[in-house]
Amino acid sequence: MEKDPSFNVLGSTLQTCSTAPMTGFFRNGACDTCAADQGSHTVCAVMTAEFLAFSKYLGNDLTTPRPEFGFAGLNPGSSWCLCASRFLQAHDEGCAPQVNLYATHVRALEIVPIDVLRLYAVSL
Repeated sequence: MEKDPSFNVLGSTLQTCSTAPMTGFFRNGACDTCAADQGSHTVCAVMTAEFLAFSKYLGNDLTTPRPEFGFAGLNPGSSWCLCASRFLQAHDEGCAPQVNLYATHVRALEIVPIDVLRLYAVSL
């Protein structure tokens, strides 16, 4: 699997989203992507309690540790490379998490408009 070029939605070099916990399709800490990433794990989201509850309700429990996968579980404030479609769904439902635009891959724009991402941008 060859990674797509690592650029963010602002047109600069993609920054690291999180290494604790390690995130990303490639589990390299960045929201890098490639053709095999069907979920488009490209939005660097900063978790909120509301979003974590929403995700769990939809069947994707991000809070429960899964040691067999090296996953300690997420808490409010944790950063995670989120599927762009799940982010857009959360936005439509009024519970989207915050977003680190510097660590959000440009391919997220294929699913989420930049104006929507900017609504949730965190100041770094």
